[in-house]
Amino acid sequence: MRKLKITELHRMSPEDFKKAEKIPLIVVLDNVRSLHNVGSVFRTSDAFRVQAVYLCGITATPPHPEIHKTALGAENTVDWKYFENTLDAVAELKQQDYRIAAVEQAENSFPPEKLPGKNSKHAIILGNEVHGVSQAVMNRCDCCIEIPQFGTKHSLNVSVTAGIIIWEFFNKLKAGN
Repeated sequence: MRKLKITELHRMSPEDFKKAEKIPLIVVLDNVRSLHNVGSVFRTSDAFRVQAVYLCGITATPPHPEIHKTALGAENTVDWKYFENTLDAVAELKQQDYRIAAVEQAENSFPPEKLPGKNSKHAIILGNEVHGVSQAVMNRCDCCIEIPQFGTKHSLNVSVTAGIIIWEFFNKLKAGN
């Protein structure tokens, strides 16, 4: 088995990415404090052609060298928008008929494999590294996704959670299926 060279990967240009069809998913970061987590979410969103990332509250915005360190330029390809308050982002998404899911440990949550399929627009909300998605935001969500965990820890890193959930949505929503 031979490792591929970067020139053999045939990735699209940033210009082509901007024009490419995206999956109908917006990732909302609710007061995420780590710039490395923010950068990682941008990079994962680029990999799976997420429509946009909404940065809310204390979540840092590009351009920033610490975001760039993990995003590696994805902060320039993925559309993003800043909201001072996450509830304002949720209100805008609801006006645009998005189905909004918190990714959190909560009553009546369901695992990622039970995500709804095509024919609707989706937004996922990922919360602060310590406090998670705020209760006020949870109260405005349509549902809650919970990644089952079987070890001693009670949570996953925000960027790991984003990767798992975005991948699940991509598989359900990707263009051409």
